[in-house]
Amino acid sequence: MRKFSTTDQLQDVFVRLRTLYLPIAPIAVVLHDEPKRYLLGTCQVRPRDGYRVWFGGPAITKTYVSAHLMPVYVHPLLLDGISPRLRMRMQGKACFNFKALDEPLFTELGALILAGAARFQADALLRP
Repeated sequence: MRKFSTTDQLQDVFVRLRTLYLPIAPIAVVLHDEPKRYLLGTCQVRPRDGYRVWFGGPAITKTYVSAHLMPVYVHPLLLDGISPRLRMRMQGKACFNFKALDEPLFTELGALILAGAARFQADALLRP
């Protein structure tokens, strides 16, 4: 039986979380697509510094995988009705942290990502 390292486990979590953001890529701008970071941006560029407004994406840190989702920061009502288990994974206002695969939470987060994309489309931040 093969022993999995924490690095392997985090990579598996990252790969799974990345799949949740892939349906948004055609209407967003892919800012980073690397082995440890996948980040989607919106169509809007901030005039003060020229950076795109983020949509979100997963990134591997030292001890967990973070899944950023900026629509919940801009529209916190999107968080109404999320489960207490998913809310416990939140760090700050727009980030969810995971150390292991958790399909029920990933399914819920996937629905939240799609709702956030719909809201950002309504705000004209993502392509129609």
